[in-house]
Amino acid sequence: MDIKGKRVMIFGGWGLVGRAVAKQILREQPTELIVTSLRENESQEIQEILENHPVNRGTRISSIHGDLFVRQAMAQKSKGEIYETDELLQTMIQDLYDDLSPDIIQNSMLYRVLNQYKPHILIDCINTATAFAYQNVFQVVAEVRADLAQAKSGKEIGPDFLNKVERLVSTLYIPQLIRHVQILIEAMRQGETAFYLKVGTSGTGGMGFNIPYTHSEEKPSKMLMSKSSLAGAHTMLLWLLGRTPHTPIVKEIKPTAAIAWKKIGYGKVVKRGQYIPMFDCLPGEETTLGEALVRNPAPTWNRLDERFVESVYIDAGENGYFSAGEFSVLTAESQMEFVTPEEIADKVLIEIKGGNTGTDIIGALDSAVLAPSYRAGLIRKNAIERM
Repeated sequence: MDIKGKRVMIFGGWGLVGRAVAKQILREQPTELIVTSLRENESQEIQEILENHPVNRGTRISSIHGDLFVRQAMAQKSKGEIYETDELLQTMIQDLYDDLSPDIIQNSMLYRVLNQYKPHILIDCINTATAFAYQNVFQVVAEVRADLAQAKSGKEIGPDFLNKVERLVSTLYIPQLIRHVQILIEAMRQGETAFYLKVGTSGTGGMGFNIPYTHSEEKPSKMLMSKSSLAGAHTMLLWLLGRTPHTPIVKEIKPTAAIAWKKIGYGKVVKRGQYIPMFDCLPGEETTLGEALVRNPAPTWNRLDERFVESVYIDAGENGYFSAGEFSVLTAESQMEFVTPEEIADKVLIEIKGGNTGTDIIGALDSAVLAPSYRAGLIRKNAIERM
């Protein structure tokens, strides 16, 4: 597909891959390049970078921020804020589980963005599997099970039990993924999007069940396996979308390695958009760990003024900051190793322009599945006659 003169939208344009893709797209001289990001400062930053980029030869740059997986009215709120507001939580649950209706579609942030800009080409660089899996349904289930155990033993449960159940219902991964794809299909149909490319994930940086990098004492962790499961489910839904009449061309590129890097620097370490504060305690007042671990011990430490953790780091985009040792281990041979965002962007551009990179997952599935056979077609007539 020719990119010149087209409107192109990139979901997750501030991110590691999104930024590299945006710079490649600029070289093709689209009429307008629209980039999205979760936070306002991120969307403004990438808009400024692209507007002033030396390869920009007159392309109009637009940016938009917010959560694309919820209603527009909630798009600027965190999940914590939604959980704390009963009306918003009920609306989110209805949007997930009610029959798909014009109200649900047209009020979603995803639909509003696509309907406003009507891009010819949509490149999705959001790590959808991470966005859903890191809500950590297992933690919410543990809280609900603890309350249920109390109730079964005759003890009174807390007043927040119903809220925990509603959080559980709203955190289940598969309903969120299905509803997201349903809205995406309708939004692209109505916005007349002609080409959709997803930059997906394997969830483990290409490693198997032997992956030692984890989020818990389990190896591999349930949360990490959830991420991989969602990545696979998402691919299958996109494969079905590619087989649906009157829908865009669908492709997916799925890197199976860590992706690096955005920058190398020294300074305050950022975690989830926040600096990590420093604490200290007086000698002799430290907390002693006994045989049982206290989940909420009495603090024996104090905040160190306005000091934050500082270190040499490598910014690996959505995976956060890595120390030199962490990066060295992750990218070693037989571990995740890594691929550069520029290499991914090159393949994205080739696929959009009609080339064959050999890395399109949707095309690979199409060529590998067992299709209807000629023999079955011949004996179909006999079966129908006998019936």
